[in-house]
Amino acid sequence: MTAAIPSPTDATIGPVHAYALCILLGIVVAVWMGQRRLDERGGPEGGILDIAAWAVPFGIVGGRIYHVITTPQPYFGEGGDPVDALKIWEGGLGIWGAVAVGAVGAWIACRRYEISFLTFADAAAPGILVAQAIGRWGNWFNNEIYGRATDLPWGLEIHRWDAAAGEAVRAADGSAVVQGTYHPTFLYESLFLLALAIVILVLDRTRPLAPGQVAGLYLAGYPLGRVVVELMRSDPANTILGLRVNVWTCLVVFLLGVAVYRWAGRRERASRTGRGTGGISDDETRALIT
Repeated sequence: MTAAIPSPTDATIGPVHAYALCILLGIVVAVWMGQRRLDERGGPEGGILDIAAWAVPFGIVGGRIYHVITTPQPYFGEGGDPVDALKIWEGGLGIWGAVAVGAVGAWIACRRYEISFLTFADAAAPGILVAQAIGRWGNWFNNEIYGRATDLPWGLEIHRWDAAAGEAVRAADGSAVVQGTYHPTFLYESLFLLALAIVILVLDRTRPLAPGQVAGLYLAGYPLGRVVVELMRSDPANTILGLRVNVWTCLVVFLLGVAVYRWAGRRERASRTGRGTGGISDDETRALIT
C-alpha cells in the first residue's frame, strides 16, 4: 500500500469536538499575537482581548451564515435539517463571513474603547492568519476539505465518514472504511497561511507601511493561496458559471485588499502633505477609522 498521511477516525478528543478545540486554540494564539503587536503600536493593555470579546462571536456567527448561505443543501435541501445549521462543532465556518462580520464587531469595539480600527486591524492580521492555519486542522479531524485523488507520498487518507456520529464508517470487522487517498488541501492551505503570516511580519518590520496596509496585505494575500486550494478541491460545492463560489469570493476579496492597501498609502501621503483625503479633512478621516 502507498504511504499516506493518516486521518483520525474520530472527530473528538475526549468529550470535546476537535474542530472546536482547533478554533479555540487559534483564537487564543491570535489574541496573544495581536496584543503584542498592539503594544508595539502604543495600544492599551488588554485592548485586543476587549475587542476580541466582540469580534469573535460576531465572526463565528458570520462564518456560519456564509457557510449556510453558500452550502444550503445539508440544512434546507432534501433530507436536510435546519437545526443542523446551529451545530458549528460539526464543521462549516466560512472564513470570508467570519472576517467580514467579525470586522463589524471589531469596529464597534474599537469605537467603544477609542482604539483606531486601522491600528487594530494591522496588529491583528498576522495572528488571524496563524489562527486560520490552526483552525484548518479541525478539517483534518473531520475528514473534510481534501483535493483530488493522488498516490503521492504525502497523500491524505480519507475515511468514509458518518457526519451525524462524527466518526468513520466501520466495516463488519470493526475497521474504519477508507474512502481513498487525496491531496491534503487543508495542509496546503495551513502551510500557506503560516508562510503568508511570516512574509507580512517581515515586511512590517522592514518597510514603512502606512496604517491599514498590513490589513490590505492580508486581504490581498490570502486569496492568492486560497484560490489555488479551491481549484484543487474535489468535495462537492455550489458553483457560479462553472467555478466554485469561493473562487469568485477570492477574486472580490483580492481586489478589496488591493484597494485597501492603495487607499491606506494615499491617505498616509495626503496626511503628510496636509491635503486631507479625497476632500475629507484629516480630522474627519481619523473619526471614520477610530
